Amino acid sequence: MALILTVFAVMAAVWLGRYIAADRTMRASIRQAVRVRRGWKRLAQMAGLSVTDKMPTALAALTTTETNKAPKPRVLTPALKVKPDRFGIVARANCLPKVGLEEFQKATPYLADAWRCARVSVTPDGPGQVVIRGVRVDPLASPTEHVPTGKAPEDLATWHLGVDGYAQPVTVALSNVPGVTVAGLPGYGKTSLINKFICDCAPSPEIQFAVADGKVSAAYEGDYADLMHRLFAFVGDDLEEANALFKRLVKLRRERSASIKDVLGVKNMWKVGPSENWPLTVLIIDEAHTYFRDYKGNDAQTKKLAALAAENARLVEDLVKKGRSVGILVILATQKSTGDAIPTFIRDVCPVGLSFAQKTAEASVAALGDDIRNWPDANPVNLQDPNYVGVASMALQGRPGFIRLRTPYVDDTHAAEIAGATAHHTYDPQKLLDYYAASYLDTGVDLDKGDDDTPEAA
Repeated sequence: MALILTVFAVMAAVWLGRYIAADRTMRASIRQAVRVRRGWKRLAQMAGLSVTDKMPTALAALTTTETNKAPKPRVLTPALKVKPDRFGIVARANCLPKVGLEEFQKATPYLADAWRCARVSVTPDGPGQVVIRGVRVDPLASPTEHVPTGKAPEDLATWHLGVDGYAQPVTVALSNVPGVTVAGLPGYGKTSLINKFICDCAPSPEIQFAVADGKVSAAYEGDYADLMHRLFAFVGDDLEEANALFKRLVKLRRERSASIKDVLGVKNMWKVGPSENWPLTVLIIDEAHTYFRDYKGNDAQTKKLAALAAENARLVEDLVKKGRSVGILVILATQKSTGDAIPTFIRDVCPVGLSFAQKTAEASVAALGDDIRNWPDANPVNLQDPNYVGVASMALQGRPGFIRLRTPYVDDTHAAEIAGATAHHTYDPQKLLDYYAASYLDTGVDLDKGDDDTPEAA
């Protein structure tokens, strides 16, 4: 008895210590977890999450034989393990006959009311198990800030975007993805999302970045000024400069295609993954409509701009449609990704699309596809609120429908620190290719036809 009392005393002391050490938000979650555990058996029966077992146990059968009384049926409820976190609770439960995933999902409104949660979700957690996520505080309405660790990511093929409406991490697999589109009204988080991606990946020499920013004329004016040391190329809103950059990357794509089998031993870079000698090359085109605009007019200057815009679209189309297997990824950001902003022959082959707040249903459909009409709760038209700055909608790979997610903000100071500390990882992928694949590039084909951009000039 003394030993049992000692064990309980130690457990109580540990629990009390954690409670005292927690902040106000975490304490509320701890109290919520206690209420959920204490009231689970009663609530499960009231919510239809129980089953009656009329088969007596072996002990009950023996007792019945002795007393000649029929045993009472047992009411079984799923076993529940509950853990608190900053947003609410995470519970794991086992399923019973006639109490499975579907029954748990139907009961979520009742569980949300009983547990005083903003929302509750139920997802499978292996055979015969479910995870119940209850959020007391809405993660989408709580702005978050991200401080880069300065450590190279374990997997460059995984983009950590933020958290969904249940505070669960949202990631996107970039392996074999040729392009990503990011849409949304100005000031709602497009550039911040991209800045976080650069800051998280910058410590790895296995990835290189080029940026075309249509909002500015020079690098020091824009959102990428603090990241310049980690970019191997940057252009502003000048269409000729952008055209030269796109040609430069198309040349890289062609020469990588010509040499990949000899250098890497595979036809698809993603089979071996990015490396320092063959880095994943990311082209970020911010305010993409600047470079693809359909100019109208008969004067010489307008005709020149129209020709440049048309060629820009053709070059970026080449990168998106043919660059995947050689390790080139294009990220296009614009306010409204309709066909006049991002040509449909580019936009429609980008398998990953996000949209921050939009003003019209037409813009939402252009960014996320026509199916967004069937998911009104996730429509980015509903994100036009200052509280939803940094919140986007997207179709998540491997899940039906659409989700909303909160993307964190990265302070400019942190971005500058990361760029400065990782500047020594910045290399021009073309120069790397010239060094490591020079002997394989004598193809007899003029890859630079119509292109004045030479490796020496680069």
